[in-house]
Amino acid sequence: MRHTIEKVRLYEPVEFIATFLTDRLNFRQTDRPVAVHITCSTRKMGLDQSLIRLAQKCSFCVLIPEEVGCCGFGGDKGFTHPEVNAYALRKLRPQIVASGAERGYSNSRTCEIGLTVHTDIPYQSIVYLVAECTI
Repeated sequence: MRHTIEKVRLYEPVEFIATFLTDRLNFRQTDRPVAVHITCSTRKMGLDQSLIRLAQKCSFCVLIPEEVGCCGFGGDKGFTHPEVNAYALRKLRPQIVASGAERGYSNSRTCEIGLTVHTDIPYQSIVYLVAECTI
């Protein structure tokens, strides 16, 4: 969308929070461990470190799972080909258990659906974590 819509500046939620809100919010870090999934589009836009920094402002213990890149959901393909999603996330569940994380955060609802199914913990938008940890 950014390449076709030139009259309006579009912001991904993490980018918007980092650009306009971080300095205006008071963060209270939780000691509750959280898992964070960096989506393919987040990586492509170069916002992966912004997402990690934002999560670290919210929690002292942020799990960025190793060997878990693309979640394999592929937009809506995960609904019709769940085996791709399952294979892509095969190494995630053990890391979640080891970390003690009971909630996960990302920035794509379809990715969050697949992550929730394959980890047995709820994944939701990073915006919810920011809302929970700010005044």
